[in-house]
Amino acid sequence: MSKNWHGLILGALLALATPVWTQEVWAQEDPVRLADPFVGADGGGNTVPGAGVPFGFVSLSPDTAMGDTSGYDSASAITGFSFTHVTGTGGKSKYGNFRVTPLLGDLGVSNLVFARSEETASPGYYAVSLGADSARRIRVELTATRLAGLMRVTFPKGQGAARLVLDATSVIALRGEGQRVTGAHVDILDAQTVSGWVSVEGGWNPAPYKLYFYARYSRPAQDFGAWRARQGELMRQAGSGALDGEPQAKTSAAKADLMVDYDMQKEFAHRLGAYAGFDADADPSVELKLAVSFIGVDKAKANLEQEIPGWDFAAVRAAAEAQWRDALGRIEVSGGDDAQRRIFYSALYRSHTMPHDLSGENVWWDSSEPHYEDFYTLWDTFRTLHPLLTVIEPERQRDMVRSLLDTYRHTGWLPDARIAGANGMTQGGSNGDVVIADAIVKDLGGFDPDLAYAAIKKDADMDSDAPFVQGRVLKDYLRLGYVPLTEARSASRTLEYAYDDFAVGEVAARLGHADEAARYRARAGNWRNLWDDKLGCVHPRYPDGRWLENYTCDYNYPDKTGPWWEAPFYEGNGLQYSTYVPQDIPGLIARVGGPAAFVGWLDHLFDGHYDQGNEPDILAPWLYMDAGRPDLSEARVRQILRDDYHLARDGLPGNDDAGTMSSWYVWSSLGLYPLAGQPVYDIGSPVFTRSVIHLAGGRSFTLSAPLASATNLYVIGARLNGQPLKEARLSHAQLMAGGVLELDMGPKPNGWGQTLKGLQ
Repeated sequence: MSKNWHGLILGALLALATPVWTQEVWAQEDPVRLADPFVGADGGGNTVPGAGVPFGFVSLSPDTAMGDTSGYDSASAITGFSFTHVTGTGGKSKYGNFRVTPLLGDLGVSNLVFARSEETASPGYYAVSLGADSARRIRVELTATRLAGLMRVTFPKGQGAARLVLDATSVIALRGEGQRVTGAHVDILDAQTVSGWVSVEGGWNPAPYKLYFYARYSRPAQDFGAWRARQGELMRQAGSGALDGEPQAKTSAAKADLMVDYDMQKEFAHRLGAYAGFDADADPSVELKLAVSFIGVDKAKANLEQEIPGWDFAAVRAAAEAQWRDALGRIEVSGGDDAQRRIFYSALYRSHTMPHDLSGENVWWDSSEPHYEDFYTLWDTFRTLHPLLTVIEPERQRDMVRSLLDTYRHTGWLPDARIAGANGMTQGGSNGDVVIADAIVKDLGGFDPDLAYAAIKKDADMDSDAPFVQGRVLKDYLRLGYVPLTEARSASRTLEYAYDDFAVGEVAARLGHADEAARYRARAGNWRNLWDDKLGCVHPRYPDGRWLENYTCDYNYPDKTGPWWEAPFYEGNGLQYSTYVPQDIPGLIARVGGPAAFVGWLDHLFDGHYDQGNEPDILAPWLYMDAGRPDLSEARVRQILRDDYHLARDGLPGNDDAGTMSSWYVWSSLGLYPLAGQPVYDIGSPVFTRSVIHLAGGRSFTLSAPLASATNLYVIGARLNGQPLKEARLSHAQLMAGGVLELDMGPKPNGWGQTLKGLQ
């Protein structure tokens, strides 16, 4: 294996402050140098390439003239660099606050678009050169902490005034459905300091939010002030003072109204910000540091003073990289090829970007609990992301669970998704229940299990007061045993509700509520109430029991009946959703007609109907295991890893859904796969010859497969801590105890692992 000498040197410098396992990684390859933040930035992956730290709220990243929900697209011009983003998401946009754009010459806030060159990024760092004219290019470098960002701008000499323009009203807008600024305020405190706020509504989860900032320049500006753009007209206010964009504010000498225009087509109408000019001939480098807060300007100032007290860009970058080195060092891989290792660490990187740690920033209620926001899609992340964090980031996962339970305590509901201080939206079930159950059945500990049970029990038993935002639609489900076609997403909701009920039942059993456990476990069988034996798949039904007419298992509803949100299946069809019965895989196999028929049924799914870029069926490649054909799971998973994930900007099979697609790759390439909400893992075909998962308490779990390769993809024998292993399954207790799983690999299957005793 090649060595990265830069990584070795940096590792030696930081060794005293770094866990032992990361020092071992550096002796081979530095994972920070292997991870590529650009993977997934194009092609619908919707990731952002900018600077941040693991689970940090500030994501200082470029915005472009075109782009999807992330605000970034490699093919279009850069418009500036905003301090907040979501990453790897679908749907509508969110954030994109406090965009800063460098420019040369006269002050202007329209047509701020720049060609780019020399664009590069690594975890915790981003850099680019702006401008088509080589003599006038501006170099921008970004790094970040949890709540603050630092940008270093190097202007060319002899090219006129060097300026930084801060837009307090910037947001990521998407196809006219994006966010709307409802108010803004800028205070020019002195030649080196500016603060303010913005209030926004709309976008994904349309509830409003208000965000504050406090910023400083590395040296006093020569000229500075506030600006307001209204219907194409730029109005400047030089020197200290304020401009206020709160719609109801009264005009005074220090304030001026900013009338908000909700027509997003008028991009430059009604905007507000600050500007600062510098003498680049005397010193071409200028830095700007900015911190944010949901609480207020004073808290933003305190965040800045705490997280970036000085002006040492290299030190802030090194600290960010050290956090990433610690996070990425939780799993050490060797073997495979260079591209596979880079794809792996890029996926592990994206598995540490959301939700955002906003502990100390909870403006929504008074609590001393850890607080996380931007659980963008628990309906997806419950499957692979949170089980991964349970293993490699147990303290983080514990804090996330505590935050979710604190949200339940203060809002009355456990969210299925949450962003910017508001619950919502729900896609299918109440899949926060599975996250909670996963933590309980895996003995994560560190939170109140009775509160946890109360939260998920409410989801299971009480009709939601706002089902688009939280909870479930239960009246007909409890009466009929399925959600009928009179409700949107009826069939997909039924399947997810059934598994959520199973999760609640598992918790009830763990806590000694035997009667309630039996009731919820019985409801977990509700998937059968939509099963059509004649068709061999789930079939939507009316309240009177009639089947939906003119239906086939691969019927693509949105093409014929309207948007996904109103269809019987959300973003999928009956064949895809019928694979989602993780609580009763043996029962599913029996309904299809037995193991051999089930293998053929799965083969039909993969014959043009399977979609790796969409979560409802991402468990499907692993289901061959339960039919006694682990070799087919191994072959399918290896094919998906090879064909759908690439070391490229369009290298993801779809939007990352806040790390779900990436964590699927992490698990599958290791040769393990979690059944979320159950303390078991399927054993598959590892890409790497050796992987070490570093666990809490100094333990580690090693997967050793010395002969693993593109051709030796079948497991033909296994030993756990030297003892023969006959089943292609591990318990969570076995994994967390540490040890060594040895896998013998070969070019042909030999029948190993063909018998499973069922779910544990």
